[in-house]
Amino acid sequence: MKFSDSFHLLAKPIGPICNLDCTYCFYLEKEKLFPDSKDWKMSDEVLDNFIRQYIEVQTVPEINFGWQGGEPTMLGVDYFRRVIEIQNKYADGKKINNSLQTNGVLLNDEWADFFAKNNFLIGLSVDGPAELHDYYRVHKNKKPTFDEVMNGLEFLKKHGVEFNTLTCINRINAYKPLEVYNFLKEIGSVYMQFIPIVERKASAVTNDSLELISPDYSGDSELADWSVESLQYGKFLNAVFDEWIRNDVGKQFVQIFEVALESWFGKTQSLCVFNKTCGRAMAIEHNGDIYSCDHFVYPENRLGNIMEASLASLVDSPQEIKFGMDKADKLPKYCLQCDVRFACNGECPKHRFIKTPEGEEGLNYLCEGYKNFFHYINPYMKIMANELHNRRSPAIVMEWAREKDAGFPSFNTGRNEDCPCGSGSKFKSCCMKKRK
Repeated sequence: MKFSDSFHLLAKPIGPICNLDCTYCFYLEKEKLFPDSKDWKMSDEVLDNFIRQYIEVQTVPEINFGWQGGEPTMLGVDYFRRVIEIQNKYADGKKINNSLQTNGVLLNDEWADFFAKNNFLIGLSVDGPAELHDYYRVHKNKKPTFDEVMNGLEFLKKHGVEFNTLTCINRINAYKPLEVYNFLKEIGSVYMQFIPIVERKASAVTNDSLELISPDYSGDSELADWSVESLQYGKFLNAVFDEWIRNDVGKQFVQIFEVALESWFGKTQSLCVFNKTCGRAMAIEHNGDIYSCDHFVYPENRLGNIMEASLASLVDSPQEIKFGMDKADKLPKYCLQCDVRFACNGECPKHRFIKTPEGEEGLNYLCEGYKNFFHYINPYMKIMANELHNRRSPAIVMEWAREKDAGFPSFNTGRNEDCPCGSGSKFKSCCMKKRK
């Protein structure tokens, strides 16, 4: 099967241009990669060519467009009305879906009405309550953005626009897991994404003039001070999971928990960072340049330009196929022997810049946190996966979790039998002690 049979191409129709100046943003400085750009808007010619080829080349009946930036709403509503016109022109019976990631600051009645009428799924970037959100997510003049984001959210709700939230987990809000989770529930977020923020800074200016570097960079560097600490990220996820597994299964959908269940159930993960290989999620910049991934928008990861080569030839190029296979092929021995590799698969190659305990290169910076998290959720995931295999609702795990907390008082388990919690210890040495 070719990559071009089914793939995702994240569109950046305004490139890295944004109305905010979020401290941790990895994409703002990509402006330096396009010194000849005067008008950052993807031209009609490039837009038409991109939409046509993206629909035509894929053999699946449903095509998903994702729009991001920078900040795509800076282009104005009329730009996306034109997007819909072009999509309708080339749809040829295929179903077209659109999603758009926004900081929410420019949302108003016109935008929300357009999203509702055209069935856009909106991703809203919000990092928690005001004191956590405004720590890094600020305007160019460093003024806070929280109130404007909440105002934008109200427009989405008013018009019934489907939305999810994207929360960047950083050095600050990682220590406030329940504050973040409960706040997101309070504002009506049913679908949540938690994205770990990890960046390195070069000690000297690189050849491409970028400060934030790729994992392949071999010069002197240091971890950016806003980056989440590895173990703390795992603890953040554990704390949110504790609340979710006891009260919110089937009501709140947390992306990483849902994808973990796919892993325990034996399915291919729907999130690229946990797949065995990658390469099917590329990015197209405003000028038509195609990159292997939006986290790998570096000169060495440029595949070509859609105005100079066919999209299929770029997606199926040896360069992109190798990029995708390298994820599995370059796993260090430490990962290959790991008992939770089936769930992690080394996570995103962008984060593989530390050494294993044996000194081998290529270990993921977030390894400690992920191992902590995946081991923590293991017994619960086994219960849910078993329920799914038996065609029952995995939500029964909430009852099991409450029984576990109380020492399994309703379970007819002998003292010397294995504990129902899945720890591997005898019941008498484990949860039996918790019985009231």
